[in-house]
Amino acid sequence: LAGGIILGVALWLRHDSQTTNILYLQLGEKQAPNTFYVGIYILIAVGAVMMFVGFLGCYGAIQESQCLLGTFFTCLVILFACEVAAGIWGFVNKDQIAKDVKQFYDQALQQALMGESDSNNAKAVVKTFHETLDCCGSDIVTATFTPVWRDDLCRKDSLKSFFENTNCHKKIDELFSGKLYLIGIAAVVVAVIMIFEMILSMVLCCGIRNSSVY
Repeated sequence: LAGGIILGVALWLRHDSQTTNILYLQLGEKQAPNTFYVGIYILIAVGAVMMFVGFLGCYGAIQESQCLLGTFFTCLVILFACEVAAGIWGFVNKDQIAKDVKQFYDQALQQALMGESDSNNAKAVVKTFHETLDCCGSDIVTATFTPVWRDDLCRKDSLKSFFENTNCHKKIDELFSGKLYLIGIAAVVVAVIMIFEMILSMVLCCGIRNSSVY
């Protein structure tokens, strides 16, 4: 059940419309940075393997097989190590992921404002960011004045944009910090469950060994 829940959360994060709209963009020959998906792929793999390993542990307990329970314990240790690695990776790259996406957006915005959009679809990339995140501009000045003279890039309601902080840098930070927060919670939950399962498997192995001795 835990593996199924983790797998479901990971698949939902993988196919979330906001992140997929942004991370599948291409500026000329440059692809949007998709490092964010590394942690999600790890969760998908861990969730799928957990489902199989959980079945292995249940079957081993029913059959009272020390071999199966030992294999179950070994798989849990490996999965636990993967979770720790994913957690460390997420902590180290937490700020870098958003930074890379913001740099990609700034490059597209600069090219669109300079009139280079015909050659590398910068205008389409910028409009996708603006429509997906409901924002405009990479800083306060750009976010305030760009809608007034470039309504082809930003929302039509320029007056509303003038009074609201629709900085795309802020929206990108909010998007990825929220998603990485969910990944972190899922990783912690999985780690706690794995520790409990490892303890339980050791107790079962000891019980089976003692019962076979008597």
